[in-house]
Formats: sequence, structure tokens, C-alpha cells
Amino acid sequence: MGPLEGIKVLDLTAMVSGPVATMILGDQGAEVIKVEPPGGEQMRHMGMPHNGVPATFYSCNRGKKSIVIDLKTDAGKRVLTDLIREADVLVQNFRPGAIARMGFGEDVVRKLNPKIIYVSISGFGENGPYAHKRVYDPVIQALSGATDIQANRETGKPAMFRIIIADKVTSLTAAQAISSALFHRERKGEGQHIKLSMLETMLAFFWPEGMGGLTYADREFDVTKEQGTMDLIFETLDGFITAGAVSNKEWVGMCRALQREELIEDERFASSSARMRNADLRKQIVADELANWQSAEVLQRLDDNDVPSAPLLTRMELLDHQQIRANATVERMTYEGFGEVRQAMPAARFDLTPASISGPAPQLGEHSREILLRLGYEKEALDELLASKAVIANDNSE
Repeated sequence: MGPLEGIKVLDLTAMVSGPVATMILGDQGAEVIKVEPPGGEQMRHMGMPHNGVPATFYSCNRGKKSIVIDLKTDAGKRVLTDLIREADVLVQNFRPGAIARMGFGEDVVRKLNPKIIYVSISGFGENGPYAHKRVYDPVIQALSGATDIQANRETGKPAMFRIIIADKVTSLTAAQAISSALFHRERKGEGQHIKLSMLETMLAFFWPEGMGGLTYADREFDVTKEQGTMDLIFETLDGFITAGAVSNKEWVGMCRALQREELIEDERFASSSARMRNADLRKQIVADELANWQSAEVLQRLDDNDVPSAPLLTRMELLDHQQIRANATVERMTYEGFGEVRQAMPAARFDLTPASISGPAPQLGEHSREILLRLGYEKEALDELLASKAVIANDNSE
């Protein structure tokens, strides 16, 4: 079992930022109960479903248990109250103030369970003119400088990452913060409130090298004017590769691999600073040389000379790449109704308490009955809840 075995997590989140955070905790051994409204959370209705579950929802919610609770009813609120009393962690990503209006703000939950780790994920935090705006990933990319970082190097036209990046960076940050809060509770016996905003999380993520021009106020500069116009993507005779030389040793290796040894002593490229000053010229020379080689041959030459390099894989190619196969990085599991399901294995490999994917994503309300029974509800009370629709169970859970 994983390192978080015995930890109970209440997941009241939707979309990606919260669900991926709790999915990580689940992979590491926590029991995650996903509390959904009637009809299910929004991500269940996005994308092509297979066995009733879209791929993105599956990958954000694998291994969880689903209970459907109508929190507009008093009976539904009582069920959530019972769940809170036995939980270690509660995660919610409603807009600021929404969960308090539902009757489950941090102060109320703290009285029910003083040691709970209460996590609030928002787009912009609780203050400022954007605090109560609706938010999706592109909005955070727009405000965090992501579109400047991704801008076309030649035209300067802004561009976005073509993935949901802000949500997932927030997920990783939340999972790490929850683990730290659980560690503090283990030592001090105190629960606490963790607040994360997607905007602040992305700024922290980008800052180390993406915001280098802003770090020293007395030496502020525009990074875009220093980075050159070419990315490290090079076309070969039969495809595309990447290759880069940062250190002097790597530059020497690059020159030897490309049979351009005369460039080793060229003063324009003789040091790291010189190569940065002449970055576009250096990259153009490398591009012109690489265009004369087959990918496999030149990648082998680069590797023989200890130059960092790799082919550019499409998403359809990566499953069969030897590096990914060698480490079983993509797990293949078979589940009834889904057939073979592929998932990236949990990235952190614990030698004593290994993380693992414990099961598929749940059908809506699949575990409602099981969860109520475990909470101690007698059959009569359980049937009454289900009949009133305060709690909804999937037919297959009966």
C-alpha cells in the first residue's frame, strides 16, 4: 500500500485542478471519496464517453469512490456532515464564498473536525478585482505571462500552451501542500486551512527561469529580447530532432558529431556567453548541418559525443518508444466495461510504500450505497435517503 494508506480524502472538486490533486493522493494510498451533485460534475459531460466515462474524466478521477449528494437538501447536508467528521482532508474548488453559502465553510468544518486539512483552490485568491470571476486555464495563462513565454519567437505573436497547464500545476502544488500539512498534523496534532490560487501557483512555477528578467529590480530586462528567435527543434532528412549544447564540453561534442571541428575554436562560440550572444547564428549553423543527416544516424553520433538529444515523438509514437517501454512508464490495465486502459504510472516511485493505480474512474454514484452503509446508516434510513434523491446511487451499486 502507498504512503498515505489510512488517509481519507473528501473531494468536492470539479474539472481538473482539484480532481488531479486528489487523484495523486489516491495513487499514494489515500481513500478518495468524490462527492458529486446530481447529474455529476462538469467533466463527466466533456469529451467522447467510453462505458459512460470520457477519457479526461477517467484520468483525473481514477481509483476514487463516487457518491452523489444533493447539498440543497437538509438530508444531503447531514450526509456530508457525517463524511466530514471521519475525513482527514477536504478539498474544494468552488469560487470564493460559494462553499460557505452552502454551509460548509472552513470555520464550520473546523468545528465538526478540528484536525481536518481543509483545502481551498481558486483561480485568483480571495482578494482583488478578479477574485470572484469565473476562471478556466486560458484565463490564467493570459494573466501569468504564459502567452508571452510561448510567443512566436519570430513574430512575437502571443500563444498558449495547448494543454491544461495551470490546473495541473496547481494540482501538483496542492498534493504536495496537503502532504506537508498532514506531516505537520502528525507532529503537532493540528489541522489547518490551505489556500491556493491558480494564478499564484503559475507565477511560482514560471519564476525560476521564465521571469529571470524581473528577479533583480536594479537589473530588470525583457527576457524576450535576449532569448533569440529559434527554438531547439531541428529538421533532418527524415524528421525532427532536438539537440542542445550548453557547456563547453557539449559544444565540442556537437561540433565533432556534425563534423565541424573548426567551430570549436571559433571565437563566436568559444564560451557559453559567446554562444548566447550569437545564439541565432549558432542555431542556424546547427540547423543547416542537421538537415543533411538521417535522424537515427545523427542522434547516434550526438549520443556518442555526449550531446543531449532526442527525436521529437508524436503522441501516437510515444507508447512504443524504447525508453518509455523500458521503465513501464505507461501502465496497461484491463477493466470490465472499459477494456484495456492506458495510464501514465504514478511518477514518484517509493521503494517501501509504492504508489499504484487502484482502480478505474467511478461511474456516477457507483459507491453511494457502500459509503452510506459504512457511515452506519441502517437500511430504512438509507432507502429513505435514496427515495428522496438527497443521495443518488448508480443502479449497478444496488
